[in-house]
Amino acid sequence: MSLPPHLAAAPRLSSWLHVGDDGTVTVRTGKVELGQGILTALAAIAAQELDVAPATVRVLGAHTGLAPDEGPTAGSMSVADSGSALRQACASARALFVAAAAGQLGPGVVVRDGTFTAPDGRSTTYGELAALVDLDVDADGTPTPKAADGAPVDVARLDLPDKVTGRPRYLADLVLPGQLWGRVVRPPSPAATLVSVDVDAVAATEHVVAVVRDGSFLGVVADDERVADLAADGLRRAARWDERPTLPDEDDLATYLRTGPHTDFVVDETGDIAAATGSRKMAASYSRPFLAHASIAPSCGLARWNDDHLHVWSHSQNVFGLRLAVAQALSIDAGRVVVEHVESAGAYGHNGADDAAFDAVLLARAVPGRPVQVRWSRADELAWSPFGSPQAVDLAARLDNGRITSWECDIWSQGHTSRPGFAGTPGLLAASHVDGGAPARAPVDPPPERGAGSARGAVPSYDVPARRITGHRLDQVALRSSSLRSLGAFTNVFANESFMDELAESAGADPVAYRLDHLSDPRGRAVLEAVAERAGWASRPTGGDVGHGVAVAQYKKGGWCAVVAEVEAVADVRLRRLTLAVEVGRVVQPDGVRNQVEGGAVQAASWTLKERVRFDTCRVTSTDWETYPVLRFSEVPVVDVVLMDRPDLPSVGSGEVAQGPTAAAIANALAAAVGVRVRDLPLTAEAVVAALDRR
Repeated sequence: MSLPPHLAAAPRLSSWLHVGDDGTVTVRTGKVELGQGILTALAAIAAQELDVAPATVRVLGAHTGLAPDEGPTAGSMSVADSGSALRQACASARALFVAAAAGQLGPGVVVRDGTFTAPDGRSTTYGELAALVDLDVDADGTPTPKAADGAPVDVARLDLPDKVTGRPRYLADLVLPGQLWGRVVRPPSPAATLVSVDVDAVAATEHVVAVVRDGSFLGVVADDERVADLAADGLRRAARWDERPTLPDEDDLATYLRTGPHTDFVVDETGDIAAATGSRKMAASYSRPFLAHASIAPSCGLARWNDDHLHVWSHSQNVFGLRLAVAQALSIDAGRVVVEHVESAGAYGHNGADDAAFDAVLLARAVPGRPVQVRWSRADELAWSPFGSPQAVDLAARLDNGRITSWECDIWSQGHTSRPGFAGTPGLLAASHVDGGAPARAPVDPPPERGAGSARGAVPSYDVPARRITGHRLDQVALRSSSLRSLGAFTNVFANESFMDELAESAGADPVAYRLDHLSDPRGRAVLEAVAERAGWASRPTGGDVGHGVAVAQYKKGGWCAVVAEVEAVADVRLRRLTLAVEVGRVVQPDGVRNQVEGGAVQAASWTLKERVRFDTCRVTSTDWETYPVLRFSEVPVVDVVLMDRPDLPSVGSGEVAQGPTAAAIANALAAAVGVRVRDLPLTAEAVVAALDRR
């Protein structure tokens, strides 16, 4: 039997789990906890397969020297990839323990709740057998994982007790012996270069240990965190920079995206567009701006050099990729670098975590043997973390008696990934600021087999006989962009599902019925029918200032999500309720899936209604919560999730299924409420007024 890909790449069972003589099961994973609950889900999988109490399972975070390399924690693939690998590894381990128990107790041994029992009642445990079972062997795929019998069981989140009680858990809480604190003075704008700086006054300040200047990289190290902050302010005042206006018009990003130069690529070409029947043709364009990760806590990094060996603590989503990128940027062997994951602000994408880690590496190099922690400021986080790419989508469809006969789509975007090591480059912010550092390259997209980027979610799930979908990715960019939750799928699904509502209106059809008339996939139909029933779609009130909208989509050929939004539009746009139906195959942990879907829907609502990176011709200007507003707690809608378990299907990710359908459902509800369509995000009151004026 073939092994799951991640287990095939690291088949040694001992690299995945260890059983102690007290019965404790320690699981190693290359995936990282971002607040999404993945370590809890993996603990649940291990407990299920080994048939032990979840409380006996301990899951350790990613560590380049100890854990299997499972690549980035991204793309909603952790349960599908790491979960399937761990499930098979635990099945193999269970078989070895059953064999050892049978050797002591005879045939017919069964395991339940960590105890192996023979037909005559004699028993033993995992802990008692641990010394007899050698897990330092390769999995061969022979043992079969347990069947998904019965309803999934919720496991209490492993990470929440510390977070709720305020116990130290995060990277910013970590204080190592001899630790120092560092701060980096960023350039005032992306194209700025450091002309001069007088470091003498700062260097002479009490408690300042080192001032580091390397090209346009400027930082300070102190033995007191407050002194580090003050010293960085002093360096900032003393620095002189050369700035150039290189940023596009923030109010006309569609033109910027279409100007090029581009890399053009075919996403899908099905049927004959020219032969499509129907006299009616409709077209529309949709867009979103740059978006920030806007993590509540700024990024943080910690590093220590010892005898030419480097240890890095980071909340990176890809500790193995960060290790290689750091080694490449410093021209050292990757074997000299260890990167250990420690939780901090999550981002569901590529935020400033890797950059803050490399800042710490550069500052720690100036004080060998002493660990240096670097914490970014709020302004650093909002101005210098990689942004989610802006995107414009042009759609056209031909209709024959209301039925769609052709679908054309052009996607205009920056690339959606510049993670460390992308395109053969370090991809680290400070690596382009140091002397001799190469400017950052334009971001790229993951290949289609890894979910694509700009084109993710662009192919509609509907039955259309002729389709042509083309991508146009910028080869030169003004602002760095990288992975942000769901990548291009957020905009593409927003565009597709908004357009479907416009087509339904043109055909005089109910939006749910129109979708069902074009949707044959049984999983898609099931979630759409379920959300319509749960939200009371058929009996929804119409007219007045309240509108209801619907949307449905499949994420990366995996999970399905359908959303009904209820929006009130009077003096402002107020999202009152979101109802979601979600199917992600076999559910490992129901509460975890609901948490992911609820969180994804609320974040998507914030993007849809509020968020937009602002800038002038030189620099980013949205550097605090006033200039970059996010959805407030008082604005969070009621969120109701219908979870549809399919134990007959493989588990797939839930973290990104809600993003695009939520945006489209809100846009469709707003159009129903105000009678005009706003096609450019965010859907602010000002945007609605402008649309009404154009009517």
